[in-house]
Amino acid sequence: MNDLIKQIRAEVAERIAFRTRSDEEYGRPPMTPQERRKYGQELITAALDAHVRKAIDTGRPPLDPATEARIARAVDNALFGFGGFQPLLDDSRIENINANAFDDVHVTYADGTSEEVGPVADSDEDLAEMVRTAAALLGVGERRFDPGCPTLAMELPDGSRLVATMAVSRHPAVSIRRHRFPTATLPELRRTGTFSASMQDFLTALVRARKNIVVVGATGGGKTTLLRAMASVLPRHERIITAEEHFELGLDRDKDTHSNVLALQARKANIEGEGEITLADLVRVALGMSPSRVIVGEVKGDECIPMLNAMTQGNDGSLCTLHASSSQGAFSRLASFAAQAPERLSAEAAALLVSEAVHFVVYLAVTRDGMRVISSIREVVGCDGISVISNEIYSPGPDRRAVRNHPLRTETLDDLEAAGLDVEGWLAS
Repeated sequence: MNDLIKQIRAEVAERIAFRTRSDEEYGRPPMTPQERRKYGQELITAALDAHVRKAIDTGRPPLDPATEARIARAVDNALFGFGGFQPLLDDSRIENINANAFDDVHVTYADGTSEEVGPVADSDEDLAEMVRTAAALLGVGERRFDPGCPTLAMELPDGSRLVATMAVSRHPAVSIRRHRFPTATLPELRRTGTFSASMQDFLTALVRARKNIVVVGATGGGKTTLLRAMASVLPRHERIITAEEHFELGLDRDKDTHSNVLALQARKANIEGEGEITLADLVRVALGMSPSRVIVGEVKGDECIPMLNAMTQGNDGSLCTLHASSSQGAFSRLASFAAQAPERLSAEAAALLVSEAVHFVVYLAVTRDGMRVISSIREVVGCDGISVISNEIYSPGPDRRAVRNHPLRTETLDDLEAAGLDVEGWLAS
């Protein structure tokens, strides 16, 4: 039966991939996930019918209805779930899944603990085929995963981010990062202990006052979740354009919170080296599409300068994330990206651009007990030569949680009060 499941899975996957390519070639709208699954189920039924006819024609007994149903479910799960990974994806306690080979699989739970779990496939070849099928059927457009294209990054239907490798690693390897809060809000994060009630009011006012904010922290530190939560307080009617290397924010999915969102995703070059769309390209495109705000999932290269320019050209209220080890370190990271970009900005020009574009930096840290918390918030006040000058409004306390440290500038307090902050209550907290 396993051989028949694999055979039908391969046939159906190829048929769906062919239709995807045809839709792209002829400019037809892509199938929605629901349409793709319905089409796949029709193909599974047709493949089973063909198998029954062939068995009868050759004098072999046909499959009984119960066996047919089991095969149909197995193929459906393999194509539209994610095979052996699906039980792990269905476990809401699991945050990260890392498979170094088909039988070397580790998970990290939301409380920070880790565990080695059983195999997710029958072999490395089966693991590679599972990823290849997911790339063809579950991603946005068809994506390759083979020795000629040995790395893959894509979004799964539940919003999880998958990165896979083969050929460049000893075994096919898969890492899946899950978002515990796919539609996060600031009150939800406050209840988890990420920040206090007074800081929730402060963050809400920052966003509504259209301050440009950079969220920084380590890999897996909760930057995307915090950015998503901060975006949840935006006025529902505002036109938001997001630019990401891989769809993660998902603001366009939350129609109850955001009614006008355009999500853009970068694209790698094809096998001929053509068709690449970079994050920098997307930011420039976004500026020409009447955004109220531009949100960049993560700044880590050439997109730095168009993003900073967007923040200084009438699009105040922009948000982005950045890898950095401290709130102060965000400025050197941005300056480094600006120096390496095609514009090759000098250190002085980069500092000036950053100081004019960025209003606040919010830094996320992890406490000793594994909690993700806001640890530092800086207000940018200017620059001096190659240095960006800032005040650390909140600084890390003994447990790395932020405590209020420095007064805001008077003009900033006025802006936040106009945006709804109870300044007296906040100062007294």
